[in-house]
Amino acid sequence: MSSRRSFIGYSFGAVAGVGALFALGAMKKSWDPLPSVRSAGFTSIDLSSLKSGEFSQFEWRKKPIFIIKKSPDMKINDKRDVVIGDDRYMLAIGLCTHLGCIPSWVPSQKIFKCACHGGEFDESGVNTFGPPPRPLDIPPFDIKGTMLVLGESGKQYKKLMNII
Repeated sequence: MSSRRSFIGYSFGAVAGVGALFALGAMKKSWDPLPSVRSAGFTSIDLSSLKSGEFSQFEWRKKPIFIIKKSPDMKINDKRDVVIGDDRYMLAIGLCTHLGCIPSWVPSQKIFKCACHGGEFDESGVNTFGPPPRPLDIPPFDIKGTMLVLGESGKQYKKLMNII
């Protein structure tokens, strides 16, 4: 009788042990970031192909990213411009800081215009008119040659954000 009872006990222990291993495996899998999240972390943009005065829009983490390679007639903003060699770029997350809509670039006036409430941002992304409470946000970035890597907090980003 004791051998039968021992067999049932060992069998129950083995089933519980296998169940615990599967539960631990499932818990670890749920803690890991999804592949889509892992791949969306960094985006590299080659800035060498942009022309002077040209507006370009990219996507990073499902958000629009605005980049303008500034021409000599555009206003210089040392607090916001990304400088690579002799070139200056405006870089911003393209979401209005008022309600989160996407402003449109108006090249003839050199402004971003928000259709929802008439907010305006200049060519540096600074709010100049309307309800937006602050300039367009600058995403974390790092510079590697002529490549802009979004998602990394590089030296120039920290300098612009006054983190250094």
